[in-house]
Amino acid sequence: MDDAEADLSTTAPRSFDRSNAAQARLHELVPGGAHTYARGSDQYPEHMTPIIERGVGSRVRDVDGNWYVEYGQALRAITLGYADPGVVAAVTRAAQQGVGFARPSITEVEAAEAFLAHVPGADMVKFAKNGSDATTAAIKLARAATGRDLVAVCGTQPFFSVDDWFITTTSMGAGIPAPVHDQTLKFRYNDLDSVRTLLEQHPGRVAAVILEAATATAEPEPGFLEGLRELADRDGFVLVFDEMITGMRWSAGGAQEVYGVVPDLSTWGKGLANGFSIAALAGRRELMELGGLNTDASRVWLLSTTHGGETTGLAAMLAVYDAYAQRDVVGVMETQGEKLREGLRKAAADHGLSDHIPILGRPSCMVFGTKDHEGKPSQPFRTLFIQEMLKRGVLGPSLVVSAAHGDAEVAHTVEAAHGAMAVYARAVSAGSTDGLLVGRPVAPSVREFAAPRRLEVGS
Repeated sequence: MDDAEADLSTTAPRSFDRSNAAQARLHELVPGGAHTYARGSDQYPEHMTPIIERGVGSRVRDVDGNWYVEYGQALRAITLGYADPGVVAAVTRAAQQGVGFARPSITEVEAAEAFLAHVPGADMVKFAKNGSDATTAAIKLARAATGRDLVAVCGTQPFFSVDDWFITTTSMGAGIPAPVHDQTLKFRYNDLDSVRTLLEQHPGRVAAVILEAATATAEPEPGFLEGLRELADRDGFVLVFDEMITGMRWSAGGAQEVYGVVPDLSTWGKGLANGFSIAALAGRRELMELGGLNTDASRVWLLSTTHGGETTGLAAMLAVYDAYAQRDVVGVMETQGEKLREGLRKAAADHGLSDHIPILGRPSCMVFGTKDHEGKPSQPFRTLFIQEMLKRGVLGPSLVVSAAHGDAEVAHTVEAAHGAMAVYARAVSAGSTDGLLVGRPVAPSVREFAAPRRLEVGS
C-alpha cells in the first residue's frame, strides 16, 4: 500500500506538536505566519495548524506524519492532484534544459500558442507569476486605452489584487494614499442597474469594469454578462473577466467559454499549471499591443518580469493542457464534487443540520456554510466543524476538489462528516460551542485589526 493510502482512521488520535512548533517559528520569521493570508493560522483551529511536508493526489501529509484528504487544493490551483506524474515529468525535463535565458525560449512560443488555442476571443497573451500582476496590468491597459481614470470592481466578490487600486476597497487600507480610494468604484454582481448607475454618476470616466464571470456560489443570471458586453461596447470601457478560479475549473477556456461572452481582457492563474507559478493576461490585439512594439501610441509598461518566461511553469501548463486533452478533467471534478455534495447533504440531514451546514456552489468548486443555533453564519461553529474534520483526517477549509478525489476519498470525507456533524449537532442543541471548541474561533482573513487576542510568538 502506498503511504498516501496510510491511516485515515476517524478514531486514531492525531498529534500536532511538530506542526504547532513549526507554525510558531513561522510567526517569528514571516508576518502573519504564512505567505498567503488565506493560509494563515488564524484560519484554522488554535493548536491544530497542520504544516504540510508532502502532497500526492488528493491527500497531504503534515510534519507530524498525519495524512489527510485535502480540500481547497492549494487555494483552487490544483485540478489534476498533487504531484501529478505528467506535470512532474514535464517540469523535470524543462529544468534539466535551463529555466531562463537572456532571450525568449521556444517554450514561450509553444505555451502562448497553446493558451490562445484554448481561450476564445484572445489574440495575444503575456505570462507572469502571480494573479495580482495580471489584474493590475489589465487595469493599466484599460486606463491607457481609454484615457480614463476610474475602475469599477464587483463589490460582492472577495478579491482581485494585492495592489492599491483594489485593496483600498477592503478594510485593510493602511498604507494606501486617500486619493487612490476615490478611483475605485463598486457594483453588484447580477445587477446591471448598479453598473448603469456608476456610468451615469461618472460619465466618460470608467476605464474598466472587472469581475469574475461566476463564482463558487453565484452563476450569472440570463442577460447579465451579455448586458455588460453591450454596456462596454456602448460606453467604451474595457470589460475584464478575472478567470483566476474559473479558468481550468469551469473549462480550459474559462467561464467566458462556458457562458459565451467574450471580454476585452481576461486574467488567469491558479489552475493553469496545476500549482506551478504562472499567471496570464490575455485579450484583444489592439489593447495588448499598447504594451508591445507595434503601436504608435504611448507605450504601456506591461508585465516586464524576469520570471514571466520561466520554462518550468510554462512546461507545467503545457502538461496540464495535455492532461485535459486526454481525459475530461473538468467532468471528473464535477462528477466527484456532485457525489461529495450528495453524501454531505445526506449526512447533514441525518443529523438535523440541513439548514446549519449548507453545501454550496459548482461541483468543481464547492464551499460549505456554518450556521449557529439561530441560523446565523458563525465563525465559532465554522471552527468547530473544521476542528472535528481535522481530527478525522480531512483538511477542508472548503470543499474544492481535484480530479484526484476518487470514490475512496469521497467516502472517507462523508464518514468523517458524520462524526463531525454529531459534535456540531450537540453545539446547536446547546446553543454554543463552549466545551466543544478548543481555543479561539477562526477570523476573516481580510480584516482591519488583528484578532482580539494576539498570537503569542512561540505559543
